Amino acid sequence: MTPRAGTMRLACMFSSILLFGAAGLLLFISLQDPTELAPRQLPGIKFSIRPQQPYNDVPPGSSQDGDSKAPTEKVPGDLSSRAPRDFHLRVPDRPQAHLNAGARPRPRQRRRRLLIKKMPPAAAVPANGSVGAFARPAPWAPDGHWVTLHRSQQERKRVMREACAKYRASSSRRAVTPRHVSRIFVEDRHRVLYCEVPKAGCSNWKRVLMVLAGLASSTADIPHNTVHYGGALKRLDTFDRQGILHRLSTYTKMLFVREPFERLVSAFRDKFEHPNSYYHPVFGKAILARYRANASREALRTGSGVRFPEFVQYLLDVHRPVGMDIHWDHVSRLCSPCLIDYDFVGKFESMEDDANFFLSLIRAPRNLTFPRFKDRHSQEARTTAQIARQYFTQLSALQRQRTYDFYYMDYLVFNYSKPFADLY
Repeated sequence: MTPRAGTMRLACMFSSILLFGAAGLLLFISLQDPTELAPRQLPGIKFSIRPQQPYNDVPPGSSQDGDSKAPTEKVPGDLSSRAPRDFHLRVPDRPQAHLNAGARPRPRQRRRRLLIKKMPPAAAVPANGSVGAFARPAPWAPDGHWVTLHRSQQERKRVMREACAKYRASSSRRAVTPRHVSRIFVEDRHRVLYCEVPKAGCSNWKRVLMVLAGLASSTADIPHNTVHYGGALKRLDTFDRQGILHRLSTYTKMLFVREPFERLVSAFRDKFEHPNSYYHPVFGKAILARYRANASREALRTGSGVRFPEFVQYLLDVHRPVGMDIHWDHVSRLCSPCLIDYDFVGKFESMEDDANFFLSLIRAPRNLTFPRFKDRHSQEARTTAQIARQYFTQLSALQRQRTYDFYYMDYLVFNYSKPFADLY
């Protein structure tokens, strides 16, 4: 064999090896699952959690859940030991397994959270109201009513998004901190996050969550103190960073709101027009000392008898003698709707329809409906628009305007009308 022939043979062998290598590489790539070549992401918006000190905007020793002082516990222990003697919380028959915060949610679990977001546009729903397989119609709701409720949700979320985009354009770039989720309660069985808005049905919503969690068989069996001080429900800020991220991006997030002036009057009637061992000595005494001229010794000693105009003076004072309280704080601050993308927005004014629509969407047990009973002072009429107007007529036009300005974002984000014609 000549040297030239040997060289040509080697070149042919080398070319053959290159061709076989390239063919093998192409075959390997074609057999790969393309989803494995891209980073996996959970559905929902992304959050960046920055560790901060727990949020507390009330005076030391104040209870954020109700009237009496109770320590906030991070992880509930023996739940039955926290309930009154005549009430026993049940341990769920099948306890939840520990959730792996970094794990990809199962398709069935992800579907629950996306019920609202993945709904077809209202116009795409057939005229007979059938909504397909994404949710079962509630037995109490006619087909047309079901479509109306769905359209109402779309409109509320649209208004909320537009208001937030207009006035809080930088919200999407802010980081969610434990403070932002400190009012959110967690129900892991049905993968629900509920942001508590006091005086907007929060006591009964907590009862519903406890039944969903398997801690009680009926909402009627759960006393007021167990709802607020039993420690049965976990708050979102008690989880670590991964646990918060996982639940925010995969659970169904909801809140219920109320007309701000009505909510304010409801809080005043509840906390100052009835005997109260916390709000009278803490808030009442400070309000009377600062805003009532020539207050009697008895009033200063007990803190009882605060009048609505005095309460509003405290609310509007930038140098309040005592801190803000969750019962009359802005919903925009309690639940951060411009930062957290809520899937469902209900209203106190249409509570029964909205609540039972939501329960149907998350496929709650059919026999579970939102309770109608009044949690406290059951013999007293609920605060209505007419009752709220009577209280606000005690104020000057300037005080009404300043109170409206105080709650302006709540009026705007949740699309409530101006309660008085002279407001601008």
